[in-house]
Amino acid sequence: MRLLALVPARGGSKRLPGKNLLPLGGKPLIVWSIESTLTLADVCDTLVSTDDAAIAAVASAAGAQVPWLRPPELATDTASSVDVALHALDWYEHAHGTVDGLLLLQPTSPLRSHEMLTRGIALFARGGGSAVIGVTPCSNHPLWTMKLQDGGLQPWLEQGGLHLRSQDLPPAYAITGAFYLVTPQALRTYRSFFIPGAQALVTEGYRETIDIDTADDFALARAFLAMNAEHAA
Repeated sequence: MRLLALVPARGGSKRLPGKNLLPLGGKPLIVWSIESTLTLADVCDTLVSTDDAAIAAVASAAGAQVPWLRPPELATDTASSVDVALHALDWYEHAHGTVDGLLLLQPTSPLRSHEMLTRGIALFARGGGSAVIGVTPCSNHPLWTMKLQDGGLQPWLEQGGLHLRSQDLPPAYAITGAFYLVTPQALRTYRSFFIPGAQALVTEGYRETIDIDTADDFALARAFLAMNAEHAA
């Protein structure tokens, strides 16, 4: 296969300023995602889409292509990841030829493993190439979630599930943000990664599925790395 890896990295971040360049384990956060793609046999190129010159310089030094800075209309809080992905995909295919899939890796999920990536790519290939989305078992089951309504608590789902024991709850999965792989045709047709028949790349455990959006998330990622270093020693 011929896959284009895309790492989207906007310069602005309200909850954790400058997060894509924060040092994690001796290298900027974004470098983790870039380096994870460089040993994947099916990835033909790794492209970083950013509006920030400093991020562009770091990404380029790490081995990614950064052929342009993202247009202003795709660098706002309201710009969708699909629009960003389509902009990058259209440019790449016009310049370098068609690809079989677009692998989107958010830089805020730095601790994904090589095994996770290769397993997701294999699932994409076996499934006929539609879409694969990274998920993990829910830590808070939707049948046990509540909403505030008219000043009181109500089950979020009408059928409820508060009467069920935890071991009797049906499996439920949350999107991790660590892995999205879709065909160009499907992305352009549905303008979404969540297309009919999308397959689940299930990953258990918090380490690989951590999504860094806050200072607490970043502290947890650093703690995981420190713990692994201690075990290795």
